[in-house]
Amino acid sequence: MRIEDVYIWDINAKWLGITPYQLMENAGAGVARVIEKRFGKGLRVAVFSGTGNNGGDGFVAARHLSFENEVTLFLVGDEAKIRSEEARHNWEILKGLDFVKIKVLKDSAYIKSLDLSGYDVIVDALLGAGTKGEPREPIRSAIEKINEYAGKAKIVSIDLPSGYPSNVLVKADFAVTFQWDKEEYGGFERVIVTIGYPRELYHLVGPGDAKFALRKKGEHKGQNGKLLVIGGSEDYFGAPYLASKAAGYLVDLVYLTMPEYSAKRITDPDVILRPVEGRNFTEEHLEDVLKLVEKADAVVIGPGIGLAEETKRFVREFVRRCEKPMVIDADALKAVAEDLSVLEGKTFVLTPHAGEFKVLFGEKPEGSLMEKAKLVTEKAGQVDGVVLLKGAYDIISDGKTWKYNKTGNRGMTTGGTGDVLAGLVGALLALGNEPLRAASVGAFLNGLAGDMVKEELGENFTALELAKRVPKAVKWVMEF
Repeated sequence: MRIEDVYIWDINAKWLGITPYQLMENAGAGVARVIEKRFGKGLRVAVFSGTGNNGGDGFVAARHLSFENEVTLFLVGDEAKIRSEEARHNWEILKGLDFVKIKVLKDSAYIKSLDLSGYDVIVDALLGAGTKGEPREPIRSAIEKINEYAGKAKIVSIDLPSGYPSNVLVKADFAVTFQWDKEEYGGFERVIVTIGYPRELYHLVGPGDAKFALRKKGEHKGQNGKLLVIGGSEDYFGAPYLASKAAGYLVDLVYLTMPEYSAKRITDPDVILRPVEGRNFTEEHLEDVLKLVEKADAVVIGPGIGLAEETKRFVREFVRRCEKPMVIDADALKAVAEDLSVLEGKTFVLTPHAGEFKVLFGEKPEGSLMEKAKLVTEKAGQVDGVVLLKGAYDIISDGKTWKYNKTGNRGMTTGGTGDVLAGLVGALLALGNEPLRAASVGAFLNGLAGDMVKEELGENFTALELAKRVPKAVKWVMEF
């Protein structure tokens, strides 16, 4: 697991109703347990806390340790700068205790004159994993002061030695880190304690995933994604339009290429139309469409494209030659099912419902969530890409790990919601997300927008209403 995953899990845990207060309590209690297990009780303990959440974990550890040990808490910095509600809450509790000594060290002069020679254990809760570069004062002086006692007292860091990975870091005997080891950590001993995350968080897609996937990259037009949507036929024009409309809320530019016969019906100024001659896509259109791909960061192919034989040949040849990440949706799935070898070496997301999944892979996903997830993972591994199986719970896998999404409702059985989903996944690919995250977060946002429409209009709504709620869903995620 990576440090980024910690933030995602914390946000998703909050979405499940597990509060940051609970996680901080469990983290601090876990640190105290490890210290007493290793070094016994009746200790003299100094806890150095910063003003961030790492410091908050230190406040909780100090309270738990105070039951059978003599504890002094040194707050390094100004108490007015204690950031989160949960850290402040635990600071206020400490201030009300008579058996924990508190000393506030606002500047480095106080710190330099400290004598820590009477302490058995020094707890470092100064800085967490989110800090960059060398620590600034007064934290720097606190790290140097703690290090004066390396080898004399036992030094225990919370999560990681403060200052890591810079050269100015606490010389800890070990760090107590939470839930799992982080792949960025190295060069110091780590003891792992669990803090109450449920098993769901390994697989559940939530607002934490979406928050990271939706980060904007640049300040100028076109720097935040350009998507090409390829779809439409003599019979359908709404599907590629819905995919384009939804994507347009996430990326800077959406190009929509479709047969001129149906393109005439679209008059939306937000979509850049690139019609091709005729009523359906054929292999004659291939070079022109591949030229359009050069302008795009990702491609959606399939919505409303139809099942004419010449169109299916166009789809297969396009997929074989396209070098950009692709979402292969709707009728394009049926075209590709006839020759899965066109997917070799490509970056793609397939978005089948259960029926299309059977057409692609010859097996219908049935049974429990775990049974379906096993099948989706197996098939994604076989095609070496990402498969997003749409259903009451969407299941997404890259062949190695799997995720599931449970936003959405029965109103989303209406036609066109899958096109909105394809557009969202394509937009997230165009923003630079790797396919598993793009597919997972696309499913989450699609369902979330659907839940928002249901709240306003009930279960009877159209896919266009769904697409129009995408900005509201994004706003909710960013503010969560």
